[in-house]
Amino acid sequence: MTELIDLSLLLFLAGIAVAVARLRNLLAVVVFMGFYSLVSAALFTVLDAVDVAFTEAAVGAGVSTVILLGTLLLTTRREKSGHPTVVPFLVVVITGAALVFATLDMPRYGDPGAPVHQHVAPRYIERSGEEIGVPNIVTSVLASYRGYDTLGELTVIFTAGVGVLLLLGGRPRARDAP
Repeated sequence: MTELIDLSLLLFLAGIAVAVARLRNLLAVVVFMGFYSLVSAALFTVLDAVDVAFTEAAVGAGVSTVILLGTLLLTTRREKSGHPTVVPFLVVVITGAALVFATLDMPRYGDPGAPVHQHVAPRYIERSGEEIGVPNIVTSVLASYRGYDTLGELTVIFTAGVGVLLLLGGRPRARDAP
């Protein structure tokens, strides 16, 4: 049953991605991307990665959507028509192939012999109470061991938002043609 839910969510994500690629109304694209983030958060929850799901919902659906909506206030709502080229498609295919190739060395999902289960997890279980001083292991991992990771993610999002506002802030707002 879990596999059916996983497959359904993945197919739903693929459908949303295709819709985003086909849309020309940028406001609709922003709404669909926010929805994509929420479905991704649901998928992460089903995969028992609640911390990642929470981050995806907050950053992906929340902050990113607000930044993109703010950007749309400074630009037009329609994508400018252009001629599709083969180069972007080739870049996406090559990047996707490289990412798939990189996953071939990963241990199987849930493999108890994976290095993370042999070295990292036992250390957190044995030492997090004395190193961090928090009795809850999950809280100690998220709040302390991965604290810099979360801070880095927030820094990237903030920097990207400031960069977009700086790039678009000097121009007068373009009006949509009727």
